[in-house]
Amino acid sequence: MKKEMMIFYGFIIGLVNSFLGACGGIICVMILKKQGLDQKQAQANAIAVMLPLSIISSVIYIKNSIVDVNSALIFIPGGIAGSLIGSYILPKVSDKKLKKIFAVFIIWAGIRMIIK
Repeated sequence: MKKEMMIFYGFIIGLVNSFLGACGGIICVMILKKQGLDQKQAQANAIAVMLPLSIISSVIYIKNSIVDVNSALIFIPGGIAGSLIGSYILPKVSDKKLKKIFAVFIIWAGIRMIIK
């Protein structure tokens, strides 16, 4: 894929991530898979891409008083623990199972958003 296209996809990923939350990561995984990465590599690379994008969005949201920092901080200890465990489990899960788990979460989230 051409460098210009990757920059454009990066723009879309950043825009969607800052606008909708983590949905940029879903797009990033799909693009990375299209680039030839397997499911594990795509998901791990997407996390690496999302980190700086999320930090930048968070700083701007905090500066504009959109984030309730106290409410957000409550999730960090559990999130760190889950992140550590997930990082160790990822290499042990087959790509086939990982794709199914990924798809189930996307479908579940979509249905919940439509219903609520």
